[in-house]
Amino acid sequence: MNTSYYAGFRWRLLASLIDIILISLIIFPLLTLIYGMDYWLGDYAVYGVWDIVLNYILPVVVTIWFWRRFLGTPGKMICKLRVVDAHHHQPLTIKQSIIRYVSYILSTLPLCAGFFWIIFDKQKQGWHDKLAGSVVIRGDIEEDAELELDALDEQDN
Repeated sequence: MNTSYYAGFRWRLLASLIDIILISLIIFPLLTLIYGMDYWLGDYAVYGVWDIVLNYILPVVVTIWFWRRFLGTPGKMICKLRVVDAHHHQPLTIKQSIIRYVSYILSTLPLCAGFFWIIFDKQKQGWHDKLAGSVVIRGDIEEDAELELDALDEQDN
């Protein structure tokens, strides 16, 4: 008896906004420290290795690590959301995590239609979730575990 339910668009949007703010609070000062104010005012597309590492590589690695280790990014954890496998509600595999992250690009291409799809989908999956075989569920991990144990105890009696 799992009380978790699929997380809707608004909860997921809120979690994403929290993540954007948190990552910005880390990355923006580092970029300013490394490249100075010219980084924000200049015309270059890429300023150097640290620009690529902090803006592109770090977010990918950190996001996938959080999905695998904590079942969600800090924003999702604050909102009590979990990113899990769609069939077994277990942690995503590395392959699923990579597919989900790369598929964000597909979800944004046609006017973010892949994200808005969450509003209409029965399991509240975006295109990136469908491609990766993932769902985002809402609920407390400890609470769910206790309820599942209680349900198993009731079946034994």
